Amino acid sequence: MTRLRRTATAAAALAFTAVAVLGFAGAASAHVTVNPKEATQGGYARLAFRVPNESDTASTTKLEVVLPENAPVGSVSTQPVPGWTVAVEKRKVDPPIEVHGSQITEAVSKITWTAAGDAAVKPGQFQEFGVSMGPLPKVESMVFKTLQTYSDGNVSRWIDEPQPGGAEPEKPAPVLTLTAAAPSASAAPAAAVASRDDDDDDEGDGLTVGLAIAGLVAGLAGLALGGLAFARTRRDPAARS
Repeated sequence: MTRLRRTATAAAALAFTAVAVLGFAGAASAHVTVNPKEATQGGYARLAFRVPNESDTASTTKLEVVLPENAPVGSVSTQPVPGWTVAVEKRKVDPPIEVHGSQITEAVSKITWTAAGDAAVKPGQFQEFGVSMGPLPKVESMVFKTLQTYSDGNVSRWIDEPQPGGAEPEKPAPVLTLTAAAPSASAAPAAAVASRDDDDDDEGDGLTVGLAIAGLVAGLAGLALGGLAFARTRRDPAARS
């Protein structure tokens, strides 16, 4: 009986530990993220802020996304979300941002989505909030500090920035990694086409010169034959009669 009791106790402890670990992992992973997680510097990106609801009793009623001050973006537009209103705040930027040849002196600083009526994100659900932005700045990453407000007044502050080589923060902010644009491959083909055009021109010039020389030789040969025939006629009286 003692051995059975010890075995049962050990199994219960193991089960409790597993539940605690899995429960903690699930809670830690249910944070606000940005998708996709990578984009190209200088380009445009369609992003979605994915917001899971962590509460068992309250709904998510508001989402505030702050754009990083050290990486301003000239053009930002939001995708409509049924049942939600959106407000966009801007700030002055100096130096201005160049977008398609125009100088932009203001950039979006914060986007706020607010649920109306029954549109809030309920327990066990998630919602995505779409944004299009660009040209993306030439930085390694953009950190979007985010506040998630619940119907019971609680606020989840997803504002912790990642630390190089460190563990994931308790309340990580969504991070978009930016990679350098690949070198343009259009220059090499253009050079190759130009080289082929030059070769074609050279071949055409060579053919023209060849034909001209051949014509000149044929003309000289004709003159020589004509001269021989004329001289023979003058020497042969029978040929003249």
